[in-house]
Amino acid sequence: MELFEAIHTRRSIRQYQEKEVPADLIKKILAAAMMAPSTADARTWHFIIVTDIDKKNKIKNVHPYVGMITKAPLGILICGDITKEKFQGFWPQDCSAAMQNLLLAAHASGLGAVWTGIYPVEERVLKFKEIFNLPEHIIPLGLAVMGWPAQSVRADERYTDNLVHYNTWKGTK
Repeated sequence: MELFEAIHTRRSIRQYQEKEVPADLIKKILAAAMMAPSTADARTWHFIIVTDIDKKNKIKNVHPYVGMITKAPLGILICGDITKEKFQGFWPQDCSAAMQNLLLAAHASGLGAVWTGIYPVEERVLKFKEIFNLPEHIIPLGLAVMGWPAQSVRADERYTDNLVHYNTWKGTK
């Protein structure tokens, strides 16, 4: 799939086939995620592959928008390691770039995925830290729920001229 096609056709998928995702494809998607830019090349990210049904049920019980995890073959939890930061406070940007690469790589591979947010909602952060036994310096950013899609979502064009400003703020109508 060509890059612009992947960007313009990727949408959040929340329904999945009962079909496993091969380990080599997961590794390929993670490799794409790890190619994301990061502040001062700090690469503050860590990834936890979630396939265990008990973990999935715990996740479902603590996050109001992740019910589909129990029907998906896997989730990938992206966490930031604040001890790896070279410039304090930029780990969310690093991990968000990795998440976007991951979502595009999944889509280009024929998978469907949805980014479910954890950080900065403190209650979610604490619950995910507990579920995954995360050390203090590891902060969960988001969970990508992923699998072979069992739905199709139409991709509408989202470009809007009045959101583009040149050299200064021009206001909106």
